[in-house]
Amino acid sequence: MQQRAINVILTGVTGTALAGMLVAGVAAASDDSAPSEQQKLSQEAAATGQHKAARKHSDTSAEKYKAKGESASDSKRKKGPRVLLSGTTTASYFWDDGSGVNGDTGAPAGGKPMQKGLFASPSWPMHTKVKVSYNGRSISGFVGDRGPGRPSHKGVMLDLDTYTFRYLLDGEKPKSKYNAGGGEGHLKGIKWEVLKWGAGAGKKGKPRPFGS
Repeated sequence: MQQRAINVILTGVTGTALAGMLVAGVAAASDDSAPSEQQKLSQEAAATGQHKAARKHSDTSAEKYKAKGESASDSKRKKGPRVLLSGTTTASYFWDDGSGVNGDTGAPAGGKPMQKGLFASPSWPMHTKVKVSYNGRSISGFVGDRGPGRPSHKGVMLDLDTYTFRYLLDGEKPKSKYNAGGGEGHLKGIKWEVLKWGAGAGKKGKPRPFGS
């Protein structure tokens, strides 16, 4: 009888101990698989700080573009050269390399050899940078000579090198430097844009007839 009572007591104690170990094991497993309350708060604080930093950077960038009067997308667009003056005129062509061929009047007055992109103006300063456009085609060049002569009094305010003239006309290349081909001696309605005034002799502003 006494031995049976002892067995009952031991069984109760053992059961209680096992139950305690089981509860502790579940609690430990819970601690390993889920972050503590303190860890949760730390993670939330870090996420909030990153969000605020990103928003501050975005707001700063927006303010920077706003101050310039543009948007972020505008700033990515490639900006072309600034146009100082523009207009339209009738253009002729020439090639003066000092050889005397086909009425060649001598080497260009600007001091640079005859070349593609060398234009003649009756009044603009020498070495003025000019862009000319016609039929969807464009060429940038510079004023390297004086001309045309008397035709400028009739509204022909630009003399283009033969290669530029032919390219603007039909996108082709002339067979001869002295003849643009195609039976065209003038291009009407050609657009010109002054991109930079030259430092040489001449007058800024709209083109004026030769000698005026």
